[in-house]
Amino acid sequence: MAVLLSAEFPVGRPARACGDEDASTLAGAATRRPIVGSVHSWDLSTGVDGPGTRFVTFLSGCPLTCSYCHNPDTWRMRNGRRTTADDVVAEAAKYTTFIRAAGGGATVSGGEPLLQPVFAGELLHRYKHELGLHTALDTSGFLGTRATDALLRDVDLVLLDIKSWDRDTYKKVTGRPLQPTLDFARRLADLGKDVHVRFVLVPDLTDDPANLQGVASFAASLGNVSRVDVLPFHKLGEGKWQALGMDFSLHGTPSPTAGQVAAAREAFTAHGLYAV
Repeated sequence: MAVLLSAEFPVGRPARACGDEDASTLAGAATRRPIVGSVHSWDLSTGVDGPGTRFVTFLSGCPLTCSYCHNPDTWRMRNGRRTTADDVVAEAAKYTTFIRAAGGGATVSGGEPLLQPVFAGELLHRYKHELGLHTALDTSGFLGTRATDALLRDVDLVLLDIKSWDRDTYKKVTGRPLQPTLDFARRLADLGKDVHVRFVLVPDLTDDPANLQGVASFAASLGNVSRVDVLPFHKLGEGKWQALGMDFSLHGTPSPTAGQVAAAREAFTAHGLYAV
C-alpha cells in the first residue's frame, strides 16, 4: 500500500534547466549550482517499488505510452514541478530512520527516470552516499543507453519492466520497439546488477503462453534476475485517462483471474526463476 505524501513540495531556488546536458552524476558539485529536474510527486511505498518501505521519487516524462498506464499524467515532463535535488534529498532525509528500520531504501521511478539521467543520477548518488540508503531504479529500459556506468554504480537494484516478448505486442502496448529494453537487460547482466523483472499480465494482450515463455526464457538466460513480479492488470488509473481527455482502450478488459495469474507465475518458476 502506498501512502501518498503531499505533492505540493517547494519548487526550490532558481537554477539552470534539467542538468541532462552534463556527463557527470555529480554535476551539482562540479558547477556549484543545484541540479534541477521535473518531478511529479514522491511518496512512501511498501512492497511495490523494491524491498521494504521506500521513499519513491516519481519523475515526469516518459517516451512510452503504455495502454494500461495508471499514471498517464506523468508522460509529459512539462507537467511536473521543477525542483532541485537538494529539496528532494532533504525530504527523503526526514524518513531515513524509519526506512532503515523497515529494511527499505529509496527508489527513483517515473514516468521514465532515464529521460532525466543527470537528475536521476544525482538523486541515486545522494540517496546512497549521503543518506546511506539502498537504491533502486525503476525503468522500462527503453532509454538504457542514457544510463552511464557511473549512474549504475549507484544503483543497488533495477526494477526492469519487460512488457512483452512478442515484438508486435510490445509495440502495441507501448508505442515503442522492444530491442532497447533487451539490450539494456543484457548490459545489466554483464555488470552483475541485481534485477527484478516486472511483467503486467493483461488478458487477451500479454497473456499468450508463447509470450510468457519468451519473457521467462530471456529473463532466466540473464543470470542476474533475482525476482519476477507478475502484476495483474487493473483499471485504477482509468479516471486519470478520462480527466486528461484520453481514450482508455482497455476499458472493456477484465483483470486476470487468480488462476491466470498463477499460470503466469508458473511459466517463470518453470525456468528456475522466483516469481510472485
